[in-house]
Amino acid sequence: MSPSEGVAPPIAAFFATIGFSALAICGFGFTSLLTGTDVLAEPALGQGAGIAAMLLSAVVFAVTVYGAIRRARYLGAVWVMVATVAAYLLGVVLGGVLTGADPALAVGSAGDVALSWYAFVLAVTAAAAAWAGIALGRTRASRPEWPWEREDEDG
Repeated sequence: MSPSEGVAPPIAAFFATIGFSALAICGFGFTSLLTGTDVLAEPALGQGAGIAAMLLSAVVFAVTVYGAIRRARYLGAVWVMVATVAAYLLGVVLGGVLTGADPALAVGSAGDVALSWYAFVLAVTAAAAAWAGIALGRTRASRPEWPWEREDEDG
């Protein structure tokens, strides 16, 4: 790959995924602090539901943002956002059921999350990180050079 082709899609997807994960966790923390609520308010779900939800959403984000970066269309950030939020909600249900919670309780908790500020924070975070990943893949930047390293200048 020449320097003018931009950042390779796997590298851009990696950085976008790390950024998404960090921003989502930070955003959940601040949302919890500001609203005085827990991300998953039902104690019977345990920690497994939250862990499974975050892991599944990060994996789905990574896969979908890679495809969006390869297509190099900013509209792909919307699809990444939708898939990521859906994966988080599915992760709440699967994580809850796999840790022994009542399936109806797990589905109800996913519904509570879907209608909360946490879903909004997750959606905005996913869209912003996906947009940044797509922008990173589309960039034509190259490494910094000293003036004497440039081939196009006389001198």
